[in-house]
Amino acid sequence: MNDGVNGVALAVFVFFFLVVTVLGFMAARWRRAENENSLDEWGLGGRSFGTWVTWFLLGGDLYTAYTFVAVPAAIYAAGAAGFFAVPYTILVYPLIFTFLPRLWSVSHKHGYVTTSDFVRGRFGSKGLSLAVALTGILATMPYIALQLVGIQAVLDVMGVGGGESTHWFVRDLPLLIAFGVLAAYTYSSGLRAPALIAFVKDTLIYLVIAVAIIYIPIKLGGFDAIFSAAGEKFSSTGKGALVPGEAAHWTYATLALGSALALFMYPHSITATLSSGSRDVIRRNTTILPLYSVMLGLLALLGFMAIAAGITVENGQLAIPQLFENMFPDWFAGVAFAAIGIGALVPAAIMSIAAANLFTRNIYKDFLKPDATPEQETKVSKAVSLLVKVGALAFVLTMDKTVAINFQLLGGIWILQTFPALVGGLFTRWFHRWALLGGWAVGMVYGTWTAYNVASPTQKHFGGSSAEIPGIGEIGYIGLTAFALNLLVTVALTFVLRAVKAPEGVDETAESDYTADAGDPGVSPELPKVGTGH
Repeated sequence: MNDGVNGVALAVFVFFFLVVTVLGFMAARWRRAENENSLDEWGLGGRSFGTWVTWFLLGGDLYTAYTFVAVPAAIYAAGAAGFFAVPYTILVYPLIFTFLPRLWSVSHKHGYVTTSDFVRGRFGSKGLSLAVALTGILATMPYIALQLVGIQAVLDVMGVGGGESTHWFVRDLPLLIAFGVLAAYTYSSGLRAPALIAFVKDTLIYLVIAVAIIYIPIKLGGFDAIFSAAGEKFSSTGKGALVPGEAAHWTYATLALGSALALFMYPHSITATLSSGSRDVIRRNTTILPLYSVMLGLLALLGFMAIAAGITVENGQLAIPQLFENMFPDWFAGVAFAAIGIGALVPAAIMSIAAANLFTRNIYKDFLKPDATPEQETKVSKAVSLLVKVGALAFVLTMDKTVAINFQLLGGIWILQTFPALVGGLFTRWFHRWALLGGWAVGMVYGTWTAYNVASPTQKHFGGSSAEIPGIGEIGYIGLTAFALNLLVTVALTFVLRAVKAPEGVDETAESDYTADAGDPGVSPELPKVGTGH
């Protein structure tokens, strides 16, 4: 790692950061609506994005700075087990093809802004809606924090801020500046800001990966040398494996499947989805988003390249930034660092907006001020988006980075427990609302308690996301086990509650709502689209 500041790389990084800052503020005037004081405009970009804008927005939302840093870092530390992210992103797109268009249609028809809005309307239950909203907010907070961790890793490698002995304010000042700029343009422009910046972010990421996958292997002697070096490292240290052994198969498979089920339960994924202009935009995106999975597979290989390049870091999250620092010319290292930094700004903005929308619609409006006007909702959502970012920043600055990562893993366990209410509700109303709430509670308690009891070499609790599966004896993903228990309890309680004729609540949706499109009779008037593909 550099003893001083890499001035060239820093200059390139600052240049791109300034570019996206300007774009972020310009986005406020990008197709400005007549009435900007509504969550449809600030929080969903007017529900008008076309195919390519939605594709870049979803890509910027799902493939984050944490992805860029953590996936190859996992392979650097543990070997091919870290590739679980590739099959789970392959599994997720056929899955969302079945339910996202239905969610878009019913949300467009009824003006739903969040998943909790839909759950409340479908099952007539503010309690269940509140549970889904709180789960979404809790799961999102550490995810935002990890985006800031990604920026901090890049700044550390560039030598910005000084060492651990430096006063905390001086050391963290660059991160504070990045946070301040992010907060300002998100507050001003809403979802339009990350939508516009996503073009720059994804272009840089594709460029960096294309160059890295060709340039770095040439410098290291080819892929044979890279895989040989990785194999030697894992066999000599006993930590990780170039190919997972039989004992790791259950962990690998359950983690991939559970992560696929959870990905589009996150509020930020749904926020980006509901911003699109028609259900066909969603369908098209499920067919072209797998291009990102190809990129992710190539990105993961950087973990093996870091081993072959002799990268040694105490914090595995620094492995890939350090690889770029060592292997690339300074100017292109700056481009790579900018890709990671901007790759943090886009999802952090969307996540904070999504969490704020959940609070505003499903806590503030449902329980605190039912007669809130659209203007009041927008003001509250803007304020809460700032508070969410402040909370994430405090989390990063005051806690160990490993804790942030483990809490993000816990967030994945939590958010998966909303699957029965959301996806189940899109296809059937057979599940009873109280049964769904009971199943959610069981899944949350089991998942949290089991994760709490997982130890690692560095911490006593919350040391990982895998544990023994009851009744099977294999090690598997805790979130998927909790989900299975959740579903089992939900089904059993539904039979009981239906037998005793417990009140089912009022369903405000109709079957035709789930296939409605913009412009259909009774649906909100279709807005002009931003993007192409219509």
